Amino acid sequence: MNPFLPIQSPSILHSNGSNYQEYTPNHSLSPYVACYWSLDYYASDTQETHRVLPDGCIDIIVDLTASSPSKGAFITGLMTRFDTLNFTSEQHFFGIRLFSNHAQRFLHYPVQESINERVYLEEVWGIAGLLFTEEIQEAQGNLERMEIVETKLIHLLNILGTHRSPYILQTSLQYIFLDHGMNSIQTLAKKVSYSERTIRRVFRDELGVSPKEFSRIIRFQSILKDLHSVHNPCLMEVALNYGYYDQAHFSNEFKQFYGLAPSIVFPTRT
Repeated sequence: MNPFLPIQSPSILHSNGSNYQEYTPNHSLSPYVACYWSLDYYASDTQETHRVLPDGCIDIIVDLTASSPSKGAFITGLMTRFDTLNFTSEQHFFGIRLFSNHAQRFLHYPVQESINERVYLEEVWGIAGLLFTEEIQEAQGNLERMEIVETKLIHLLNILGTHRSPYILQTSLQYIFLDHGMNSIQTLAKKVSYSERTIRRVFRDELGVSPKEFSRIIRFQSILKDLHSVHNPCLMEVALNYGYYDQAHFSNEFKQFYGLAPSIVFPTRT
């Protein structure tokens, strides 16, 4: 099982007009799939904003209300900055969150070329992408959607899953996850017994980001989980625990990934 599990916007910022839920994949897929998720927005008189955070993953997203299957599903590349979705009419989505180092097993697409971008699933899977989108859209509820998704993923894993990320990447990621993104490139190079230059090249070739960029995302995710789960941690205490000795630096980096200062997201933790 992967030692890292991502988190999205804390529930404290969810409103009555929308509902976001995550679902656990079966055991055989858990090394590759972080979760399945659903997002439902119900029409109201006010605009709803849903915040999407960098989490080190790649998602396949199906728009359940899209009028055409060709535009009804897309892949979102690894994110290095936050994004916001503004809803004014009823919207429903179902997503598959893949660990980025395993995404190519299912997509057979150069994920390193889609940083902060969206690509229609049809462009990657062809007619199979359209059929898959239709199946998901027509399913009766999320349990049936998960059954369809897991059948598809296991099938792809069996017939196309020969892609293996380089050992150096897999090992580097394990250290980054275990150290909560606080490792320097120098420390990482010593642990995996490869040069810094080689590690940077492999990350760029496979993921499209540097090890430093990826580590910053994982550190942000680790901070978010601590603030969301630990009982009343002080922001300054959390910042120090994650190697920030300057409050301004901590606030600026958090804001880059979240879009809001930590004192606004967690006003009771100041």
